[in-house]
Amino acid sequence: MLPAGFKKQLAESAGNQFVLNRGFEKCLTLYPMNEWQPIFEKISKLNDFDPKAREFRRYFLNGATILELDSAGRLLVPKNLTMYAGLDKDIVLTAATNKIEIWDKTKYREFFENFSPANFSDLAQQVMAGGSNSLGDLI
Repeated sequence: MLPAGFKKQLAESAGNQFVLNRGFEKCLTLYPMNEWQPIFEKISKLNDFDPKAREFRRYFLNGATILELDSAGRLLVPKNLTMYAGLDKDIVLTAATNKIEIWDKTKYREFFENFSPANFSDLAQQVMAGGSNSLGDLI
Protein backbone atom coordinates (compact mmCIF):
# COMPACT_ATOMS: atom_id res chain seq x y z
CA MET A 1 0.00 0.00 0.00
CA LEU A 2 1.34 3.41 -0.94
CA PRO A 3 1.28 5.58 2.21
CA ALA A 4 -0.86 8.72 2.12
CA GLY A 5 2.20 10.91 2.76
CA PHE A 6 3.82 9.69 -0.45
CA LYS A 7 0.62 10.17 -2.43
CA LYS A 8 0.38 13.79 -1.25
CA GLN A 9 3.93 14.48 -2.45
CA LEU A 10 3.25 13.24 -5.97
CA ALA A 11 2.44 15.83 -8.58
CA GLU A 12 -1.16 15.71 -9.81
CA SER A 13 0.24 14.94 -13.24
CA ALA A 14 1.66 11.69 -11.86
CA GLY A 15 -1.76 10.05 -11.92
CA ASN A 16 -2.20 6.45 -10.77
CA GLN A 17 0.26 4.78 -13.15
CA PHE A 18 3.76 3.84 -12.09
CA VAL A 19 6.70 1.84 -13.36
CA LEU A 20 8.31 -0.51 -10.88
CA ASN A 21 11.88 -1.42 -11.73
CA ARG A 22 14.98 -3.00 -10.27
CA GLY A 23 17.07 -0.53 -8.28
CA PHE A 24 20.81 -0.15 -8.59
CA GLU A 25 21.22 -1.79 -5.21
CA LYS A 26 19.07 -4.76 -4.16
CA CYS A 27 15.92 -2.68 -3.90
CA LEU A 28 13.05 -1.73 -6.17
CA THR A 29 12.44 1.71 -7.63
CA LEU A 30 8.92 3.01 -8.13
CA TYR A 31 8.64 5.82 -10.68
CA PRO A 32 5.48 7.84 -11.26
CA MET A 33 4.76 7.50 -14.99
CA ASN A 34 5.53 11.20 -15.62
CA GLU A 35 9.04 10.67 -14.14
CA TRP A 36 9.64 7.37 -15.95
CA GLN A 37 8.79 8.63 -19.44
CA PRO A 38 11.85 10.94 -19.87
CA ILE A 39 14.16 8.19 -18.58
CA PHE A 40 12.68 5.68 -21.00
CA GLU A 41 12.95 8.13 -23.90
CA LYS A 42 16.62 8.71 -23.14
CA ILE A 43 17.31 4.97 -22.95
CA SER A 44 15.41 4.46 -26.21
CA LYS A 45 17.85 6.83 -27.94
CA LEU A 46 20.97 4.93 -26.89
CA ASN A 47 23.12 3.68 -29.76
CA ASP A 48 22.27 0.07 -30.65
CA PHE A 49 25.75 -0.33 -32.13
CA ASP A 50 27.38 0.30 -28.74
CA PRO A 51 27.67 -2.98 -26.78
CA LYS A 52 27.73 -1.14 -23.44
CA ALA A 53 24.52 0.72 -24.33
CA ARG A 54 22.79 -2.56 -25.23
CA GLU A 55 24.02 -4.16 -22.02
CA PHE A 56 22.85 -1.21 -19.91
CA ARG A 57 19.43 -1.13 -21.61
CA ARG A 58 18.88 -4.86 -21.09
CA TYR A 59 19.89 -4.76 -17.45
CA PHE A 60 18.09 -1.53 -16.57
CA LEU A 61 14.81 -2.45 -18.25
CA ASN A 62 14.86 -6.07 -17.01
CA GLY A 63 11.74 -6.36 -14.92
CA ALA A 64 10.37 -2.86 -15.53
CA THR A 65 6.62 -3.23 -15.05
CA ILE A 66 3.76 -0.77 -15.45
CA LEU A 67 1.52 -0.78 -12.38
CA GLU A 68 -1.63 1.06 -11.44
CA LEU A 69 -2.90 1.93 -7.98
CA ASP A 70 -6.11 0.10 -7.16
CA SER A 71 -9.02 1.88 -5.46
CA ALA A 72 -7.47 1.19 -2.02
CA GLY A 73 -4.10 2.71 -3.04
CA ARG A 74 -2.31 -0.64 -3.34
CA LEU A 75 0.22 -1.82 -5.90
CA LEU A 76 0.74 -5.48 -6.72
CA VAL A 77 4.48 -6.18 -6.85
CA PRO A 78 5.30 -8.94 -9.37
CA LYS A 79 6.93 -12.05 -7.92
CA ASN A 80 10.14 -11.71 -9.98
CA LEU A 81 10.75 -8.22 -8.55
CA THR A 82 9.88 -9.34 -5.03
CA MET A 83 12.49 -12.07 -5.37
CA TYR A 84 15.11 -9.70 -6.86
CA ALA A 85 14.85 -7.31 -3.89
CA GLY A 86 14.49 -10.13 -1.35
CA LEU A 87 11.30 -8.57 -0.02
CA ASP A 88 9.98 -10.61 2.83
CA LYS A 89 7.56 -9.47 5.48
CA ASP A 90 8.80 -6.04 6.51
CA ILE A 91 9.63 -3.43 3.89
CA VAL A 92 10.82 0.18 3.93
CA LEU A 93 9.65 2.85 1.49
CA THR A 94 11.99 5.80 1.07
CA ALA A 95 11.59 8.98 -0.93
CA ALA A 96 14.41 9.37 -3.45
CA THR A 97 13.75 12.72 -5.14
CA ASN A 98 11.50 11.83 -8.10
CA LYS A 99 10.93 8.19 -7.18
CA ILE A 100 10.35 5.84 -4.25
CA GLU A 101 12.72 3.06 -3.26
CA ILE A 102 11.32 -0.14 -1.81
CA TRP A 103 13.69 -2.12 0.41
CA ASP A 104 13.60 -5.24 2.52
CA LYS A 105 13.85 -3.83 6.06
CA THR A 106 16.88 -5.96 6.98
CA LYS A 107 18.79 -5.09 3.78
CA TYR A 108 18.01 -1.39 4.26
CA ARG A 109 19.36 -1.46 7.79
CA GLU A 110 22.50 -3.36 6.65
CA PHE A 111 23.11 -0.80 3.89
CA PHE A 112 23.45 1.98 6.48
CA GLU A 113 25.21 -0.08 9.13
CA ASN A 114 28.04 -0.75 6.67
CA PHE A 115 28.47 2.93 5.81
CA SER A 116 30.45 4.96 8.34
CA PRO A 117 30.03 8.69 8.99
CA ALA A 118 33.54 9.21 7.57
CA ASN A 119 32.59 7.38 4.37
CA PHE A 120 29.45 9.52 4.12
CA SER A 121 31.46 12.69 4.61
CA ASP A 122 33.88 11.68 1.85
CA LEU A 123 31.01 10.80 -0.47
CA ALA A 124 29.26 14.12 0.23
CA GLN A 125 32.44 16.03 -0.56
CA GLN A 126 32.90 14.15 -3.86
CA VAL A 127 29.31 14.43 -5.01
CA MET A 128 28.14 17.78 -3.68
CA ALA A 129 31.30 19.88 -3.62
CA GLY A 130 32.69 18.72 -6.93
CA GLY A 131 36.13 18.33 -5.41
CA SER A 132 36.06 21.74 -3.76
CA ASN A 133 36.34 22.34 -0.03
CA SER A 134 34.89 25.85 -0.19
CA LEU A 135 31.33 26.56 0.89
CA GLY A 136 31.44 29.64 -1.35
CA ASP A 137 31.59 27.38 -4.42
CA LEU A 138 28.19 25.87 -3.46
CA ILE A 139 26.40 29.19 -2.96
